[in-house]
Amino acid sequence: EPVTKSLKGSCSTAELPAHLDTIILINFPLDKQVLHSIDWECAKYRKEVKNMTGDIGTALLTSFNNALLLIANFIPRFILGLIIILIGIIVASILKQVVLGLLKAFKVEELLRRYGVPEARGDLTWSNILSEIVRWFVILVVLVPTADIWGLPRVGVLLNEFLLYLPNVLVAAIIALIGFVLAQLGHDVVLASIKGLSAETSNTIASVTRWSIIVFVILIVLNQLGVATDLIRILFIGFVAMIAIAGGLAFGLGGQNVARDILETLKKKLR
Repeated sequence: EPVTKSLKGSCSTAELPAHLDTIILINFPLDKQVLHSIDWECAKYRKEVKNMTGDIGTALLTSFNNALLLIANFIPRFILGLIIILIGIIVASILKQVVLGLLKAFKVEELLRRYGVPEARGDLTWSNILSEIVRWFVILVVLVPTADIWGLPRVGVLLNEFLLYLPNVLVAAIIALIGFVLAQLGHDVVLASIKGLSAETSNTIASVTRWSIIVFVILIVLNQLGVATDLIRILFIGFVAMIAIAGGLAFGLGGQNVARDILETLKKKLR
């Protein structure tokens, strides 16, 4: 009984380790030396619990302070990135209007319409397409450093790759415009050169010339965009070979009599 009271005065039963509870339950007779040892273990146990509680609190406080520090460091960079994006959007919009003004001043739409370039529907005109490409090019140029400022290197790499690809789109659009103009010009030249033939034959030859140039230009545009490069090269070689063979057969079969006369003349001269 005195030993039990002394233990309860030292530490509560909930604070005692499992082996000490067992000692109390069996009411094993304890001397003063054993009692002193139990008191020391209780004090050690309370100290460990206190240290554990302090470590948890310190860890939580450290995590909270680190989070606040990260937020405090990111806010200025976030604001700087927003300012850069805002300036970039303003500059991109101004450049878009400048490009639209230049294209309208040179009457590009009327020139393309005159040479038979297909017209777009609604607001999707060639001038709008070119100006939008310029606008998005400027926006992407601005987004690349913004991603680096915000600590998004992977996004910056992706935008940089797309930025390097965008000039290909611009070049492809210019090639398409020039190609359509050349196709219509070739149609008109061929049609004017073979007026001696019937109207149906002249229109057929002129149409074949125009569509041959258009197909040729489409293959070049797809190759510029990097769409199935190997397949486009094979189709390009096949298309050129087809034109060469068709031209050879047409001139060969159609000019048999002329070729025979030329050969006979050369044969007589050699004799």
